[in-house]
Amino acid sequence: MPRTPVAAQNQPTLAQLRALIAVVDAGGFGEAAAELNASQSSLSEAVGKLEALAGRPLLRRSASGTVPTPAGLRAVAHARAAVQAAGDVLLAAQDDGELSGVLRISSFRSAATHLLPPVLAAFRRQHPAVTIRLLDGDRNRGDTGEQQVRSGQADLALVEGEAAAGLRLTPLFQDDYLFVAPASRGPHPVTVEELAGGPLLLSPRGNSCHQRIETHLLGLGVDTPGITEIEQDSVILGMVRHGLGVTVMPRLALLPVPDGLILLPLPAPLNRTMAVAALPHRAGLPLIRAFTAALVASLGPRPAEQFASQTLRVWN
Repeated sequence: MPRTPVAAQNQPTLAQLRALIAVVDAGGFGEAAAELNASQSSLSEAVGKLEALAGRPLLRRSASGTVPTPAGLRAVAHARAAVQAAGDVLLAAQDDGELSGVLRISSFRSAATHLLPPVLAAFRRQHPAVTIRLLDGDRNRGDTGEQQVRSGQADLALVEGEAAAGLRLTPLFQDDYLFVAPASRGPHPVTVEELAGGPLLLSPRGNSCHQRIETHLLGLGVDTPGITEIEQDSVILGMVRHGLGVTVMPRLALLPVPDGLILLPLPAPLNRTMAVAALPHRAGLPLIRAFTAALVASLGPRPAEQFASQTLRVWN
């Protein structure tokens, strides 16, 4: 019987790499075993063999659960890439008309609510063998969509921006920001003085929308020390409706338009580019390419005008 080469014996298996990834993502062996429908002992054995190959611990216990060591953090990044590359071999061999497998899409709330449902329904009818998993790409709750794509946790992400290091972006449309106030304010134009008068209610400072709005306001000469930070958009809009302040939000985040509010253009326009992000070497895989094309097609030739028509009745 031929013997396994020594070099091969010193290489980790995909099963061992998947075990490490699962435990890191789940934060514990028990949680990872439940998600993988595997025994905790089998995961522990796989990670133990991987640590033996590495010659050092890759995981450690902490008050918050099982977390990677510094060596484990470095190892898990390469483990994700290796597992992903192995799966991509089969994805690359698929025909466009016979797609199958799992497609992981990261999105923030407003995009998941208003952009994804129509394309997901159409894509499911066309490719019933594909399973879609939606991930939360909200910066306030964890990793952004860009980070999830880079780490291999997501195949695609709906993101804001015209450039993202190491990612290929397919632009979708420009989403403009609007001034939101109680309907009793009336439709007269928004002034810089009104923006400066506040009180201004915005999403938390770590949110990209907050940063974009604050930078824009500073460019208009509006000082922003009195901003109140609120995590939930619905809470912000409820407070605005009851006269507790005003806000600035992207149009997409305002759909459907709540009663009792008026939406108006800013004194100087501000917008964000909506795009689909993927790793450059994976963007051409049939499954990823097909969903990206389906999303672009579902939006039509002038998507920004389509969304604008849903709010024109409020402020024109």
